[in-house]
Amino acid sequence: MKSSNFHCILLLKPKERTVQNMSIILKTTNLCKSFSRQTVVNNISLNIEKNSVYGLLGPNGAGKSTTLKMITGILKPTSGSIEFDGHAWRRKDLNDIGTLIETPPLYENLTAFENLKVRTELLGLPDKRCHEALDIVGLTNTGKKRAGQFSLGMKQRLGIAIAILNNPRLLILDEPTNGLDPVGIEELRELIRSFPSKGITVILSSHILTEVQQIADHIGIISEGVLGYEGVLHAEENLEKLFMDIVKKNRKEM
Repeated sequence: MKSSNFHCILLLKPKERTVQNMSIILKTTNLCKSFSRQTVVNNISLNIEKNSVYGLLGPNGAGKSTTLKMITGILKPTSGSIEFDGHAWRRKDLNDIGTLIETPPLYENLTAFENLKVRTELLGLPDKRCHEALDIVGLTNTGKKRAGQFSLGMKQRLGIAIAILNNPRLLILDEPTNGLDPVGIEELRELIRSFPSKGITVILSSHILTEVQQIADHIGIISEGVLGYEGVLHAEENLEKLFMDIVKKNRKEM
């Protein structure tokens, strides 16, 4: 779903951005992260609209994963702020945030249902939530097949099922199509597209432009730890040119 109220802005300085009349579920302001003397995320200001798919683009090592790890509380920001649904981010907001960052956290000797059952018992959720999550990701007919025998695409979908067990309002996926074959990519693409209609906002981090172009409503482009662009993704957009222009510009300024 494309919103005409979400302005496309080329970001020269993050403080110059203005975003109006949007229903925002997640907002970061001048978010920074440094390790020792190296700054890997530098003044990132994101605006994620509710019930949309937001594509977070950037080359490998651009700072995408570090940004997501700050949003999910894995890393503490060096400076800057994060707001979730209009208030300052707090740890209990993680109840409304599902994540799949890096490898899906699976017990390979357990079935798909058993993998979810372990989590529902910890979360105090009923068994029916396992069946609902498996139905959403298309894994209801795996029977007694153990997760270790699943294809990579099936493992990714099971990882997403785990991430949505608690009915999150925000789902964060970091490079979810890595290593998938074309069939697995298409299945995952259709799954991600279905989430906004279920009330789930998705942040999709990727360096694969074609995948994001087919899924996302809005995009942000990060290069060298800096957000160079944020805006609506239009069907006619030359995303490759836009991406390369931002990457080249940021490299020149470093």
